Amino acid sequence: MGVLDRFRLDGKRLFITGGSRGLGREMALALADVGADVILVGRDAASLEQTAADIRALGRSAWPIPADVGVPEECERACRAALDGLGPIDILINNVGGRRVNIPTEEMPLEMWRQMMDLNLTSTFLCTKVIGGAMVARGKGGRIISIASVNSLVSNRGIAGRHYETAKAAVLQLTRAVAADWAPYGVTANAILPGLFMTEPNLRWSREHPEVIQTILAGIPMGDAGRPEDLGPLAVYLASDASRFMTGAALVIDGGYTLW
Repeated sequence: MGVLDRFRLDGKRLFITGGSRGLGREMALALADVGADVILVGRDAASLEQTAADIRALGRSAWPIPADVGVPEECERACRAALDGLGPIDILINNVGGRRVNIPTEEMPLEMWRQMMDLNLTSTFLCTKVIGGAMVARGKGGRIISIASVNSLVSNRGIAGRHYETAKAAVLQLTRAVAADWAPYGVTANAILPGLFMTEPNLRWSREHPEVIQTILAGIPMGDAGRPEDLGPLAVYLASDASRFMTGAALVIDGGYTLW
């Protein structure tokens, strides 16, 4: 087997949350490009159908599941529907998340805090529990990739909403703990920690709070934001046999933001 052959995902099935737009779409397309069939979960039916069509154009199967995984009941329903109707699942990417609100800690309503925890942390827990748990029970290994953030490690300057730092740090530690628990079953769990990528939410931030984006950009040694397609190859690596001996890792991709 050649080196590049170890990155192939033929015959594998991916379940990805937030898979129809932004970073999720690019990771879904990247994994499909190397052979994976894809179950896409997201809130927007139109973008789900478009991404599914783009995956099918690559010669792979795609199944959209409309659901808001920030709502725990919808998240668990989507996971169980995928397993019951489309399983088994070999690869899980916990991608959904976001800061969404710029509210200082001292002003954060408890209900908003809980909503943001459900979006960023509870969704990751439930998908890991249900989809990852099925990998363990099946006994044939699997790959779990959770999209944390550089804010798992550092706080962003010039912006509030510290629920995000809190939740993403918890996502990282959940990933590490699960990696230790499930390593004997051949199920790996790794985290990707992106810095600033100009996805749709960050484009909105740049319009509404341009000073926030400029402050972050000023702290990136490479001097630019990441492009969504930059994340695809890293996700392919973590989903494939090429990363067989890696688990519990936190892979930072941030243009050097956390170096300073």
